[in-house]
Amino acid sequence: MKSLLGLLKRPTPNSSDENRQDSLMFTTAFAELGVDSSMLVPWEARANEIGAKRLSSSRGSKLLQALWAKDKYMMRLATDAVPRLEQFFDFATVQADRDLIRQEEYGNFMIVLLTGSIAVDRVQPWGERLRLAQARPGDILGEMSLLDSGMRFSACSPLTECEIAILSAQALDEMMSSDAALAASLIALLARKLSLRLRVVSARVAENKN
Repeated sequence: MKSLLGLLKRPTPNSSDENRQDSLMFTTAFAELGVDSSMLVPWEARANEIGAKRLSSSRGSKLLQALWAKDKYMMRLATDAVPRLEQFFDFATVQADRDLIRQEEYGNFMIVLLTGSIAVDRVQPWGERLRLAQARPGDILGEMSLLDSGMRFSACSPLTECEIAILSAQALDEMMSSDAALAASLIALLARKLSLRLRVVSARVAENKN
């Protein structure tokens, strides 16, 4: 019987070793910032820990395409973008009340919520959990750490059973090697959505301080 880790392992897209070595921007960023490999929490380890179950690529891709077709930013991707993205994403189902992302850990993956609801909390120094947001289908979580290799800003825990899409640093590097135009478009849109969300979160935190 295959292990859960094996079931969740994403097939590697076809690209030459030489090309992959040319664009390890995201895979190597954590080490370049002095983050020891033992401190890094990849998706495979988190999936195994929380008992995530594999979701078929066909269903995951269909859900992703439907959601992003209605998103004012992600809909700017080319019409054939999601089918091209499918080979770079993992898809999984996770149960409620699991630590999908933990605050102040190092993780090299982001998540797109496909179905269900996820709580996004910030644990305050005095122990109180401040609810920053309640993610809904189409929302993206964890992209900040994927892009800048920093610590996770918040904790993310499913409130219901959820279906999710996962993009890792390794997959993003592979995308840059094999489909540079797609990678560039995706990164630009992620950065734009992240900027908007940070402005909203900053305003909410400021309100709670007053």
